[in-house]
Amino acid sequence: MSTELLEGAPVALGGPRGMEVTRTLPSKHRRMVGAWCFLDAYGPHDVTEGPGMRVGPHPHIGLQTVTWLLQGEVLHRDSLGSLREIRPGQLNIMTAGSGISHSEETPAGHTAVLQGVQLWVALPEPARHLAPAFAHHPELPVVTDGGLTTTVLVGTLAGATSPATCHTPLVGAQIALAPGTDQSLPVRPEFEYAALVLDGAATVAGTPLKPGPLLYLGTGRSHLPLTADDATRILLLGGEPFDEEIVMWWNFVARSHEEVAAARAAWEAAATGGGEGEFGEVHGYAGPRIPAPPMPITKLVPRGRVRPA
Repeated sequence: MSTELLEGAPVALGGPRGMEVTRTLPSKHRRMVGAWCFLDAYGPHDVTEGPGMRVGPHPHIGLQTVTWLLQGEVLHRDSLGSLREIRPGQLNIMTAGSGISHSEETPAGHTAVLQGVQLWVALPEPARHLAPAFAHHPELPVVTDGGLTTTVLVGTLAGATSPATCHTPLVGAQIALAPGTDQSLPVRPEFEYAALVLDGAATVAGTPLKPGPLLYLGTGRSHLPLTADDATRILLLGGEPFDEEIVMWWNFVARSHEEVAAARAAWEAAATGGGEGEFGEVHGYAGPRIPAPPMPITKLVPRGRVRPA
């Protein structure tokens, strides 16, 4: 079976002076893996000096955010009134639905190193019009089998099911490989999969992989071969191919140019009018909200999960 290596692009999180992340979804040739439509990996960053993560209030529609940490802490605030610090081994999942705003920052009392991933899931019709929601899961199912220790973030894998709510057939998991592991993980042939090495190095389905690129694995697999000489952690993403075409611009996942323009206008109007607007208001963040960039000159059009060659 063929694989595809998706190289990451460096991005400053929250603006030009923000913390650097590596973005592998959407990529040049592939926009999605299942309903996963966005993947930023960051760290390990030394946050003993400087602000660490500082992402001011900003809006979302039509997606879920999924936050997973390997090291450090992140403080989440949102317009529902949620205030939650997340730590390694815990999961934050925020459903934007029809509209929400939130901020993320390194809390005042924090450890020295920050490392993690931020993911988005595109919501299907009609789930993308649901009321916004936030959930924090302090404990997730963990399955140990030989040299593999699997923590299930979303969906079902290795016989365990996450408590997190998802709206399409989906899976997300961290797989820790012990030194000398040579093992196969059962997976679902109808799902497409991708793997990202978080730390260490491994061979995934015959492809050597280190932190940085995302390895797209496609569909049709019943087992995923995994080998590692040293201790390694892998993020595995999968799901049924997402057949709806989407418009993904800035922090919005929509279905048309007009829908994106209306969401942008609502966010900007709330800023100038002093009201909460449809995205609500984030209270307690010591800094400005993030303004929306200008709309593109050309009209945004819905696109599928794969970019034409």
